Amino acid sequence: MKKLLKSFGYAFAGIWSGFRTQRNIKIHVAVALLVFILGAIVSLTRMEWMIVIIVICAVISLELINTAIEAAVDMHGTKRHPLAKLAKDTAAGAVLVMSIGAVLIGLLIFLPKLYSLL
Repeated sequence: MKKLLKSFGYAFAGIWSGFRTQRNIKIHVAVALLVFILGAIVSLTRMEWMIVIIVICAVISLELINTAIEAAVDMHGTKRHPLAKLAKDTAAGAVLVMSIGAVLIGLLIFLPKLYSLL
C-alpha cells in the first residue's frame, strides 16, 4: 500500500511540475477552466460532459507526455541530432492533432447550444 501511495505522489509531482514549468500546460488548463464555466452556463448533458472531460484529459495528458519526451531528449545533451528533432517534433505534433480535435469537438458541442441562446 505504501508503494502505491508513493507512486501516486510521484504522478501528482509530475503533473504539478508540468504545470509549473510548461507554458502550454498552463494554457490548456486555463482553456479547460473556461470550457467548464461555459459548459455550466449552457447546461451540458451528462454525455456532453463526459466527452468534454475525456477530451480535456487527453490534451493535457499528451502535453505531459510531450514534456517528458522533450526532457528525456534534452537529458542526452544540447547537440542537435535529427532523431532528437524528430522525437520532439512528433510529440508536439501529437498534442497539436489532439488540440485541433478538441476544438472541433468543442465547436460541435457548444455552437448549437450558444446558437439556441441567441
